[in-house]
Amino acid sequence: KVEEQLKLQDARDAAKKKITLEQKIEQAGFDFSKQHYYIGSGVSAAVGLVIGFISGQNLLILGVMLVAFGLGLPSWFLGFMRTRRLKAFLNDFSGAIDVIVRGIKTGLPVGDCMKLIAAESKPPIGEEFHLLVEGQRVGMTLQQSLDRMCERVPLSEVKFFATVLIIQQKTGGNLGEALGNLSEVLRGRRSMEGKVKALSAEAKASAWILGSMPFAVAGLISVMSPDYLEPLYTTTTGKAILIFSAVWMSMGTFVMSRMVKIKV
Repeated sequence: KVEEQLKLQDARDAAKKKITLEQKIEQAGFDFSKQHYYIGSGVSAAVGLVIGFISGQNLLILGVMLVAFGLGLPSWFLGFMRTRRLKAFLNDFSGAIDVIVRGIKTGLPVGDCMKLIAAESKPPIGEEFHLLVEGQRVGMTLQQSLDRMCERVPLSEVKFFATVLIIQQKTGGNLGEALGNLSEVLRGRRSMEGKVKALSAEAKASAWILGSMPFAVAGLISVMSPDYLEPLYTTTTGKAILIFSAVWMSMGTFVMSRMVKIKV
């Protein structure tokens, strides 16, 4: 039953694979509209232009700063906040499941356990379970409320949690045992992630040092002997060398980042 439900969920996810801007904003925990996001991007682009004009940059650099501040910075900030919120949710999710398991063992209904989590837990766990409870209160079915929760928090753990609840509602079974097993799996994954981070910390530090060393050396040489690196910026051969070096540096940084990134 779980496998069938997960296949159906994966099929729905494949149909909605492209995440819209509204979904990214919602998943990041913000409640502003797409129009407000575009207004903020315009303000950020204007700030970048002002900084460029004040620092006396040429038109090419001004164009790069306009794109970076108007498109890159807002998109990066939204992605950063979305990732941070999902991580915070996942860190507290096993504890919330434990609350449901203990409540079920003491005879409380699942709905009351969710209300307790919504009232007592900190964001984003409390917010999401509050929306889950409110959705059922206004007339949505449990499956509809859980589907909305999976859209707001696109994590495989949340999908499995929703699948377990839906199957238990339709066919019955020991919900406390199933959720207890899910909680143990989440805690085991967190423990494994901690071990992986500890073991890969040295490799990550080496990657940061190797990646930053050319820029640090170039900065020191520019301070000690400002004219030494000038041919790199003023001659055609120097510019070609810079482009070639940037390409190889990007390739090396990408390879190192993939080598030290381990998915659990």
